[in-house]
Amino acid sequence: MLKGFSGGPNLEITIFGLIMSLFFIIVFGNIFLIIIICSNYCLHLPMYFFLVALSLTEILTNFLVIPKMLAIIIVGQTTISKAVCFIQCFFYFLCTSSCFHFLGVMSFDRYVAICHPLRYCTIMTKKFCIQLVLGCVVSTVCFLLYPIIALSRMSYCSQILDHLFCDSAALMRVACTDATYLKLYGISISVFILLVPLIITIISYICIVSTVIRMPSDTGRQKTFSTCLAHLTMVAIVFGSAIFLQLRPPAYQSVEANKVVGLGTTMLAPLANPFVYTLRNRTVKDAILATAKLKGRLF
Repeated sequence: MLKGFSGGPNLEITIFGLIMSLFFIIVFGNIFLIIIICSNYCLHLPMYFFLVALSLTEILTNFLVIPKMLAIIIVGQTTISKAVCFIQCFFYFLCTSSCFHFLGVMSFDRYVAICHPLRYCTIMTKKFCIQLVLGCVVSTVCFLLYPIIALSRMSYCSQILDHLFCDSAALMRVACTDATYLKLYGISISVFILLVPLIITIISYICIVSTVIRMPSDTGRQKTFSTCLAHLTMVAIVFGSAIFLQLRPPAYQSVEANKVVGLGTTMLAPLANPFVYTLRNRTVKDAILATAKLKGRLF
């Protein structure tokens, strides 16, 4: 059994309306971004292929969590089977972890495009891009299988999970058996999943900056930096929220604070993604305007 937010009916209605509105913005915003990328040939590039993978992952993450959360808040439908709970937990962490990997891959793509432009087409082939995406997903599955299987075999002292969804930390809090080793394993894979793409991103942008500052033209430097601005914004949002989740002060580690932080980290990046890549990316903006003009001529 899952528990929602503590509070009266008025607060629950307000929270329900807010989450429902953000959920629709996330879903339709990311679907809109995917349609724009798929329907414009100028965006059929590795960078936007990874962006489609990122948007699909963020849509799936919210579909895994938000509908059940809304049912808990407004209808009081708190029951969830053990099997469904572990399935939700597995796929939630699969999607969120894959987002970190995709951002790291996008950083590598920017590095190759800017630092090795003549070799870009030979390195970032369609086959290699698909292999990178599949590699991100498969490696994450391998890391997550053990803790999920271990959680499913543990005995629990309570049937009530004081959280908005089946989070591994919330499950371990109600476990009857000692979960110390599982907690340490969870911390280690969390650090690995977070640090590897972050290190790739840092190294990639160190190389990018060193390449850009050697460009003779100010216009060239500005244009190159502008192509990276949207991606850097998303990196700051996603990794910033993840680091806050891991290193937040004790005042933000109560049960209710865990619910708010969990909801915020689930919805913040998917909410920002379509706005960042439509408002901060000149190529995507031009594609949207071109699509709008074409439809205007047709109708």
